[in-house]
Amino acid sequence: MNNDIPPSSDAKAAVNSSAPVSFYEKHRKVYIRDVKGWWNTWRWVFVWLTQILFYGAPWLVWNDRQAILFHLVERKFYLFGLVLWPQDVFYLAVLLIISAYALFLFTAVAGRLFCGYACPQTVYTEIFMWVENRVEGDRSARMKLDKASMSLRKFGLKAIKHAIWLLISLWTGFTLVAYFTPVRELLSALPFQLSGWELFWTFFYGGFCYMQAGFLREQVCKYMCPYARFQGVMFDPDTLVITYDPERGEPRGARKKGVDAKEAGQGDCVDCGLCVAVCPTGIDIRKGIQYECIGCGACIDACDPVMDKVGLPRGLIRYTTENALAKHFTPREVVGHVLRPRIILYSVILVLIIIATAWSLAVRVPLKVDVIRDRSVLAREADDGGIENVYNLKIMNTTEQDQRYRIAVSGLVGAQLIGDTEVDVQSAENHEITVVVRVPPDSGKKGANTVYFEVTAGSDARIAVNEKASFLMP
Repeated sequence: MNNDIPPSSDAKAAVNSSAPVSFYEKHRKVYIRDVKGWWNTWRWVFVWLTQILFYGAPWLVWNDRQAILFHLVERKFYLFGLVLWPQDVFYLAVLLIISAYALFLFTAVAGRLFCGYACPQTVYTEIFMWVENRVEGDRSARMKLDKASMSLRKFGLKAIKHAIWLLISLWTGFTLVAYFTPVRELLSALPFQLSGWELFWTFFYGGFCYMQAGFLREQVCKYMCPYARFQGVMFDPDTLVITYDPERGEPRGARKKGVDAKEAGQGDCVDCGLCVAVCPTGIDIRKGIQYECIGCGACIDACDPVMDKVGLPRGLIRYTTENALAKHFTPREVVGHVLRPRIILYSVILVLIIIATAWSLAVRVPLKVDVIRDRSVLAREADDGGIENVYNLKIMNTTEQDQRYRIAVSGLVGAQLIGDTEVDVQSAENHEITVVVRVPPDSGKKGANTVYFEVTAGSDARIAVNEKASFLMP
């Protein structure tokens, strides 16, 4: 037998099939090259918008209080002139539904727009990379610095970079806590009078910001983010995504300027590798659609200037759909296919939910009343023979003005309130009052009877609540 004959491909496959397979790619640090362009400009526009909103909102003032505050201690949520109580948790559920439908709609139309432009991971990674570029230098300088042995210069640059990262992270954590504790109270409590949970969440959120934006970066998108995993089921061939045109670009290869690619048997791609160098997740868009792609458009900004330099039309990498790429759709045809039944259905549902929520908030009565019957005394007989029940009324004034409320009772013949029938409640406050209801002994049946407490604002009769309670007759 000739032992020099190389093994067949089937034999190689049999040997390799028994080899261990790794399901985790060894991490390679991604050195991202700085890029300028239309998509990069929009990315920074969203960085500024989201951060001005996030860092600035706790400082807004409305009626001498913080305009946006989810006050956990007082159990009240302030949204400018709107005051929500725990009983209004329905609106929180609606907000989550609206956010989910909006995410589904945007993803079905244009892919991972949220990931590429508004996701906190993307935004803070962009900010941290900007700091890194300004402190350590451009891509090649950072690569050289990391390969170099430790020196005073390297230590100093790394220390400055990490100090800035830590400051940003801690201020981010402090700002998050300021949405749940008034920001002025937090400032006055700095640095040693913060409560345990305020310190915990400041350092917890700040620590994760520092770790994920400074170190993990693309690994969060590739391995940790659930949205990256299930967003594929929301794509279809008519979803706008970042795509490379292989029909036009292949076979790729370097060439001199002015050389006709078709005559040389080459495609338009000059294989410069810039699209890979600027990708935040380190993927090669030329390998097709990949779940790691966050749709930021950096590869488009890198490719278009190269096409200009070699005298070729832009759009080798572009925002388009799979169908448009395969069937050579015109821009009008692309728009026509984007507006498909699925998108229309998502849009209609989203608009209906928003309209219904807005209507519900518009007609919402800014008054809440809880009636709790005193269970320590089921019923008692008064001096005149009448039957009395005792109730605790919790009256919640959700308006921005102090209110005086009138209390009345009905439901049983001759029912009357004993004691004060009016109560003053300050703006956005909760007031508890004990009332006694007396009825004639023959006005109801033995056992439980239904009565109604009517609470009405003296300044506006439209602000009124009618709450049902049970009245026990011996």
